[in-house]
Amino acid sequence: MRQAVILAAGEGQRLRPFTATKPKAMLNIAGKPILEYVIESLAQNGIRSIVLVVGYRKEQIFDYIGSGKQFGVDITYITQEKQLGSAHALTQAKGVTENEFLVLSGGNLIEPNTIAQFVGLKPEAVLAKRVNNPIRYGVLTIEEGVVKKIDEKPKQPKSNIINTGIYAFTTNIFRFTEPELNIPDALNNMLTQGYPINAQETDGTWLDVLYPWDILSLNDVVVRRIRAKLGGTIETGVSVKGLVSVGKNTVMRSNSYIAGPVIIGDNCDIGPNVCILPATSIGDNVVISPFTEIKNSVIGDDVNIGPGCIIQDSVIDKGCVIKGHFAACGGEAEVKINDEYHKVSMGVMLGEGCSLGNNVVAQPGVIMGNYSQVQALKLIGGRLPDRSLIF
Repeated sequence: MRQAVILAAGEGQRLRPFTATKPKAMLNIAGKPILEYVIESLAQNGIRSIVLVVGYRKEQIFDYIGSGKQFGVDITYITQEKQLGSAHALTQAKGVTENEFLVLSGGNLIEPNTIAQFVGLKPEAVLAKRVNNPIRYGVLTIEEGVVKKIDEKPKQPKSNIINTGIYAFTTNIFRFTEPELNIPDALNNMLTQGYPINAQETDGTWLDVLYPWDILSLNDVVVRRIRAKLGGTIETGVSVKGLVSVGKNTVMRSNSYIAGPVIIGDNCDIGPNVCILPATSIGDNVVISPFTEIKNSVIGDDVNIGPGCIIQDSVIDKGCVIKGHFAACGGEAEVKINDEYHKVSMGVMLGEGCSLGNNVVAQPGVIMGNYSQVQALKLIGGRLPDRSLIF
């Protein structure tokens, strides 16, 4: 197996506001897009010929990934003009695939060891995994290592073994994907016609991101695997404990406290007297003013956070400007995504380019759309659309 097809054309509509401005595969986790982790995992398994199926906001993928040379791979781009489904996306790559190839999603976080053994499995095959919430996925019925059926998002799952969306195929698969929109439907048709599909279960890292708060779960896993390094300038009196990575030209000012695992990007200005607690990743060019505390959060590039803020269990996208004494504390909340209701524990999800005045308080579970503005001394709650104005 020397070739892989990565499906990265979709938006991930349930992940808004974060995917309103970027494809799901370009969501930033601990300083890198999810897609980069997928490419790295393939390269470390000797798979360097990659077909990348793109569509929604594809220019961002072109600009970041380019030819693939910087990642040690060779990229061929195929465009899915209309995002109709995974089988339709795979069919677009029909003319450029070798006889045997892997198929992966560009929006799932995988590690090299997750697919290491799967690479050698004879096609057609699917990678399976046991999860706690199988109702969100395609549930596999497996007998003696062979798939018998795939039930998509069953209300009463018969097992907790799910389809990860990682496959080993031959070009024979295109006979079944061409009339279908989604790969599981194509595979069920193959099974009906008597074609065997092997299954291999993995206990390696495979994480999906379906909802905004899933970004925190992925971030937590990745930051625990970083290599500690202290770049930039660490002033006298800064306390650094645990696994911490600080980028170049970043200034950590006096009396700040950093407890890893934490990732801090390049060209940041942090402190003095700032507290950054575990499972936090901070992007490039971020300013964090004195007496601010951040815990279990993802802070995007070019964010400016004022003094005296408390930010917990939150995702703040790039370019946000937050004035002093902002409070976003984690807590239980019921959040509506489309027609689904979810009870989650989270702080706030801020879209790109938001501006918040002094002394704003966000109730747990706030999801604020991109480029929204909130005047000082406001209490915000619920879900707010892009470009909301709260005065």
